Amino acid sequence: MAKERVIQFGEGGFLRGFVDYFLHKLNEKGVWEGKVVIVQPIEKGMCDKLMEQNCEYNLYLRGIENGETVNERTHVEVISRCVNPYTQNDEYMKLAENPDFRFIISNTTEAGIEYIGTEKFDDRPAKSYPAKLTQLLYKRFELGLPGFILIPCELIDDNADHLKECILKYAELWQLSEEFRKWIEEENDFCNSLVDRIVTGYPRDEAEELWKEIGYQDNMLDTAEIFHLWVIGGHHEDELPLQKAGFHVVWTDDVHPYKRRKVRILNGGHTSMVLGAYLYGLETVGECLKDETVSAFLNKCIFEEIVPTLGNSETDIQFGKDVLERFSNPFIRHMLLSIALNSVSKFQVRVLPTILEYKEKFGAYPPALTFSMAALIAFYRTDKANDGEEIMKFMKDAEVEEILKRKDYWDADLTDMIPMVSAYYELIRDKGMKEAYEAVLKEKEAV
Repeated sequence: MAKERVIQFGEGGFLRGFVDYFLHKLNEKGVWEGKVVIVQPIEKGMCDKLMEQNCEYNLYLRGIENGETVNERTHVEVISRCVNPYTQNDEYMKLAENPDFRFIISNTTEAGIEYIGTEKFDDRPAKSYPAKLTQLLYKRFELGLPGFILIPCELIDDNADHLKECILKYAELWQLSEEFRKWIEEENDFCNSLVDRIVTGYPRDEAEELWKEIGYQDNMLDTAEIFHLWVIGGHHEDELPLQKAGFHVVWTDDVHPYKRRKVRILNGGHTSMVLGAYLYGLETVGECLKDETVSAFLNKCIFEEIVPTLGNSETDIQFGKDVLERFSNPFIRHMLLSIALNSVSKFQVRVLPTILEYKEKFGAYPPALTFSMAALIAFYRTDKANDGEEIMKFMKDAEVEEILKRKDYWDADLTDMIPMVSAYYELIRDKGMKEAYEAVLKEKEAV
């Protein structure tokens, strides 16, 4: 049997539809040999459920690839066992003793990498993920064994840097030795990473139909889109040959440019499209891509405004094309109102930087993205907005000029945008979204 080489914190659909799938395929292709041990990071989890079926499950990858519909099933069997540190703490700490373990991978949600600072070293287990990990690493250090390659997959900037920072804080809190802190710094490689795949998880509405296809009941069934990208801040292809296996994995010294492209094109594309599209009468992303007008608007945002700001490279253009295929995925019903949650902060991070950089680069504001700011304001006038109470109250009644002057919302001075956004907002209010879309689609870019 293959040796256990990976400790994985997290048993949710994302890691099983992303990392575990890759590792299963590495074994299948004969380019790597290893098994994964899952550690349940919180008290209530799914490890018992997974163990009931021998840690095996089926993953369906479904979507559009190169214009063709793809629907493929993989029986994933790379996980050897699950350990619950809340009921099996000795078993958990024993993981430190195995010299074959080389990688630690995690997805404990964005809130998982946190320093609480009230736990004690002899808590069994400590509450936070970094605290639990510090306990395990200290035992590893005491045994004189080598460190790990740590690849967090949590969706926060510089995720590995934050994890390392938390571990060092716990080392200080618990007054662990200076030698241990040095070992953390020198014997372990903390790799920032960016993950990109929409994992739709357990297909509740289709489960029984898929069980018939599989031939038995799989309570850990998982589903995801075909597209994937994993950018890892390190160089360990020799130990984890993901590229050799044909996966879209990038080993790099700097994850930031990839993060910027993903946030600007994929997330920025979503945010710039959904609010206007909802006011236009649509409900899902799939409907948007089928609608000639909204689809043309999205294309304008991505290929005439976002991609030129990034540099218009072939890679950027291809990523934009991939995003449109992903948005068209007939297997994903992505509701516009769910994407619309907290749109003010999303707009500030995902869309506004492109608007401001476009103006700086080309001397004028990009019409479609600037129009999406007006659509945002119009959307917040409805009772469908879902955001902080103060934000919703202010956005519902304030003048366009007042909204754009809220530096605490936008982290920038947007006074210069007032005439253009006001004109678009009045067009939406007085003529409706259809006519407003038609007007903005006729406008020429500054490029």
